[in-house]
Amino acid sequence: MHIAHQVIVRPATRVRGILRVPGDKSISHRYALLAGIADGETRIHNYAPGGDCASTLACLQALGVTITRVEPVSRGAAAVVVIRGRGLRGLTAPAKPLDCGNSGSTMRMLAGIVAAHAFESTLIGDRSLSRRPMRRIIAPLTLMGARFEAADDRPPLLIHGSDLRGIAFVPEVPSAQVKSAVLLAGLQASGQTQVTERVATRDHTERALEAFGASLTRDIDTCTLAGGQRLRGIEAHVPGDISSAAFAAAAAAGLAGSDVSIEGVGLNPSRSALIDVLRRFGALVDVEQTDVRQQERVGRIRVRGQGLTSLELGADIVPAIIDELPVLAVLATAGGELRVTGASELRVKESDRITALVNGLRVLGADAEELPDGFHVRGGRQLGGGVVQAHDDHRLAMAFAIAGLLASAPVIIEGASAAAVSYPSFFDDLERLRA
Repeated sequence: MHIAHQVIVRPATRVRGILRVPGDKSISHRYALLAGIADGETRIHNYAPGGDCASTLACLQALGVTITRVEPVSRGAAAVVVIRGRGLRGLTAPAKPLDCGNSGSTMRMLAGIVAAHAFESTLIGDRSLSRRPMRRIIAPLTLMGARFEAADDRPPLLIHGSDLRGIAFVPEVPSAQVKSAVLLAGLQASGQTQVTERVATRDHTERALEAFGASLTRDIDTCTLAGGQRLRGIEAHVPGDISSAAFAAAAAAGLAGSDVSIEGVGLNPSRSALIDVLRRFGALVDVEQTDVRQQERVGRIRVRGQGLTSLELGADIVPAIIDELPVLAVLATAGGELRVTGASELRVKESDRITALVNGLRVLGADAEELPDGFHVRGGRQLGGGVVQAHDDHRLAMAFAIAGLLASAPVIIEGASAAAVSYPSFFDDLERLRA
């Protein structure tokens, strides 16, 4: 679905309706990567439709994995992605660089897989991804036995794969992608691999490994995995992406009289901190679990707006809501106040999300302040209209769209097409919610 480079979002009095968001991006990446090294066939229903997850499939195909798409019979349903796995350490050497596009998830987690294969592979990305730091995966994978060549520890990454050995690893920065890269490498290594987190991050990889037949142990902060376990193909169902649902939820929370229900969305406890944050912010949020698929909880979230309050978020919760912080900042302009610290990770996403976010909000008239590791937004006055830059960042493009709904005049988003990375139907869905 095509999204124009420039999109105009006009103010709304309220939003109402029932919505289904695309398949979870984080889970889609992991199911595809595990399917690629599993034995047999995996069928993935509701695979995320955006550009990032397409990059993961393209890289797997370049590594010899057979992937087909079965188009849906019913209108509006998602295609089923069918992946014929090559087995543990069964990938073939790529004939050209593996293009990860804009996807840091693809690059970091794929590095953990190809590092265990006895061939060279080069991982490249677009201009934005080429600026993002990769030292955090290079260090542990090097300890396991792989060898990297990367200028300033940034892409492109030339990886010399080899027989790996398990390690005990404590990430310096809380990151589910880093944890996943080490676990995926550890699955193919000799001995045991152990990852201990100082701050818990999303656990989709651990759940997915178990769904594909691996055995691992988890306690409060440590995951231990024995190498050499073979995976089996499965019938997988991806729940709706709660990070994508956050935008409609924020719009409902910020506009009094709104009532939005998001169905079929993932309710994984390591991702659902957003629900508690919205409640603490003042929104009415009801949650109903309706299913469990591959150990992932699925259900319905209903959000109603009734006025906002003040909120402080620190390093203890930031990793659990890192993707939702931009739209929460926008929500604060609707009469609340939000101070976020411990979020320096935002500076090395698709853009420097702290600087770009605060600058964009100021253009629209917000009382917003940039902090070294976060931001402070005071919602004392309604946003006005204006032109904001998304900086090729999908989450900024969508957050500024919510700003357009909350503002008193139209907001013009330059670089709005970046939303297609994770949510190609975003602007159409947003318009359908106008009451």
